Amino acid sequence: MRSTNFIWIVLGVMLALDFYVFQAIKTVSQQYSLKFRTIVFYSYWSISILALVLIALIPITHFEDWPRSIRNYVLATLLGLLFAQLLASVFFLMDDIRRVIQWASGKLFFGHTEGEGLSGDGISRSVFMSWLGLGIGSGLFSSLIYGFTNKYNYQVRRIQLSFENLPPAFKGLKILQISDIHSGSFQNREAVNKGVDKILHEGADIILFTGDLVNDRAVEMENYMDVFSRLRAPMGVYSTLGNHDYGDYYYGPHPTGEKAVEKEENLQKLKEVHRQLGWRLLLDENIKLERGSQQIALIGVQNISGRRTFQTYGSLPKAYAGAENAPFKILMSHDPSHWDYEVIPKFPNIDLVLSGHTHGMQFGVELPGIKWSPVQYVYKEWAGLYEKGNQKLYVNRGYGFIGYPGRVGILPEITVIELV
Repeated sequence: MRSTNFIWIVLGVMLALDFYVFQAIKTVSQQYSLKFRTIVFYSYWSISILALVLIALIPITHFEDWPRSIRNYVLATLLGLLFAQLLASVFFLMDDIRRVIQWASGKLFFGHTEGEGLSGDGISRSVFMSWLGLGIGSGLFSSLIYGFTNKYNYQVRRIQLSFENLPPAFKGLKILQISDIHSGSFQNREAVNKGVDKILHEGADIILFTGDLVNDRAVEMENYMDVFSRLRAPMGVYSTLGNHDYGDYYYGPHPTGEKAVEKEENLQKLKEVHRQLGWRLLLDENIKLERGSQQIALIGVQNISGRRTFQTYGSLPKAYAGAENAPFKILMSHDPSHWDYEVIPKFPNIDLVLSGHTHGMQFGVELPGIKWSPVQYVYKEWAGLYEKGNQKLYVNRGYGFIGYPGRVGILPEITVIELV
C-alpha cells in the first residue's frame, strides 16, 4: 500500500511538472508556425505520457522481476526526465517570482501592472528564462541518455609518482590499477573483453584490483570468469574486497537465520572466484614484493570507510603487522575515506594508497582546469591523485558501473602508475 501511495505521489508531481514545463514550451514556441508548434506539442506530450504510463505500471507489473538491465534503463530514463524537469522548473520559478514581484509593485505603487516589455532589441526576460530553463533541462536529459553509450568507453590514465624512499630496484615499476568491476551490471561481453585487451596491452609489471568485483552475489561473475581470468602480470594480480562484495545490499547488513548462512556462503564463493581467476586476494594481510635483491610491502585491507553508512570489515593494524620495516609500502583500500579516517593520522609510513569506490558518481565534468562532480560534496577525495606530506592517494574512477547504466563526463578508468 505504501509503495502504491508513493507511486501516486510521483505521478502527481510529474504531471504537475509536465504542465509547468509545457507553459514554458508554449512561451518559446509562440513565434513559430502552427505546424511546427503542433509537432513540438505532440512530441512533448507523447514522451510525458509514456513516462507516466511506465510509472503507473511499476506496481502492477512486478517491476522487481524485470531483467535488471531493463529496470536500470527504465529507472535511469525516468529519473533523468524528472531531474531535468526539476532543474528547468527552477528557472521558470525564478521568472514567475520576478513577475509576481513586478505585478505586486505595479499594483502597490502605480495602481496597475507593468507590462513585460523588451530588453533593448532582445527577447523579453520571460522568454529568455524559459529558453534558459528548457536548454539546461534538455541538456541534462540528453547527456544522461547519451551516457548510456559511454559505459564501456575505457580510458587509460597514465601517471608517474615520485617517492624519495623508493628502493632503486623498483624505479620504473609499472602498476596497473582497476577497481569497481561490478560484473552484475554488465550486458556486453565483447565490450568488457576489449577493456581487458587494453589492460593487457599496457604490459604492466603488476595488476592491482581494489574491490567491488560484483554488485551483490558471486554468481554475477559466472559469465565473465573467462574474461577476467585473462589478466596476468609478471609480478602477479592482487585484489581486495569492496563494500558491495559482502552482499550487504542483497542480504542486509545484519541478517539472521538462513539469510545469514546464505550471506556467508556467498562471501566464501566470492573468495573462491578470486582464487579461480588467479588473483591473490589480500584480506587484512601483506606480502613482500621482490625485485632484484630489494623488497617493498603490498598491503590489502578489507573494506574500511569510517563512515557510519558503511560497515567496517577490515583491520589495518592487522594488515600492517609485519610490514613495519619495509622501506616502501602500498596499501589497497577500497574506500578513499579510509585515507583521512585512519591512514593519515595513524600510519604515516604508508606511502601510496590505491582506492576506488566513488566511480566519480559516473557523472561530472573533467576538462583542463575543471574537475567537478556532485560526489565531491560527499567525498573529499573522489577521483585522481591526492597528496598530504609524503603520502599519496590515487582514486580510480571505476571499471564498471552500477545503478545508472552509463557514464557522463567521468569515464571508466584503467590506471597505469609508474613509480619513479
